[in-house]
Amino acid sequence: MRQVLFSIGGFPLRSYGVVVVLAIIIGFGVAYHLASSEKEYRQHLLDLVVYAVIGSIIGARLWQVFFYEWGYYSLHLAEIFMIWLGGMAIQGALVGAFIVGWIYTRKYQFDFWKMADIAAPGIILGQAIGRIACFLNGDAFGRPTNLGFGLVYPQGTPAYAAYGSQPLWPAEVWEGQWDMIVFALIIILSRWRKWPKGILFLTYIVLYSLGRFGLEFMRGDGARYLFNWTSAQWSSIGMIVIALVSAAVLTSRSIMEK
Repeated sequence: MRQVLFSIGGFPLRSYGVVVVLAIIIGFGVAYHLASSEKEYRQHLLDLVVYAVIGSIIGARLWQVFFYEWGYYSLHLAEIFMIWLGGMAIQGALVGAFIVGWIYTRKYQFDFWKMADIAAPGIILGQAIGRIACFLNGDAFGRPTNLGFGLVYPQGTPAYAAYGSQPLWPAEVWEGQWDMIVFALIIILSRWRKWPKGILFLTYIVLYSLGRFGLEFMRGDGARYLFNWTSAQWSSIGMIVIALVSAAVLTSRSIMEK
């Protein structure tokens, strides 16, 4: 667990940033490979990834500020734009990338849902790798196990600041493992049969959100609200409902077109 890999001229190279960059590159590589038979979509991928990354950063920060920690940021407005201090919500990143992707595909007049299906395996694999960044940074941590074993984070990490040397549940590690399972399932489904456009992407959203909802019970870094659920759990439920409704609409539309 190492937040700073090394420094160059007093500038720290943080493990979080390095791993996130690797996650983006590897995720893009998977999407590019899977689009080998879709040349029209493949040629747009690089440009789309650049815009989607920008959208995801904005979305992740806004989601963190307004849905997860508004109580804090409402009193520290100047820190809203200080993303280098931490605070990025993956669910907000997905929403930001989704919006940017929709705008991009509308501008260049090609099918959004088909592009989403192509991108889905790369996105979830990138999320899995990204959780390694959270582990190295000591954030997205679990609550105390109270069992004498678990992850013990070093001083200087958000987890240590919250709980000290108490053993914690490895929530971020488990989420990364769940993301890998979802990645494998999406690959299998994509090879199994020809689904209506958008179904693979929406299946990924549902599976990821189900895992995130369950793992939030192990998290120790978020406030809890109605039903003792965190903001991430409420976000997960919202994403599941929207994805299921969208899947029903796309499926019925596909049936009517046949």
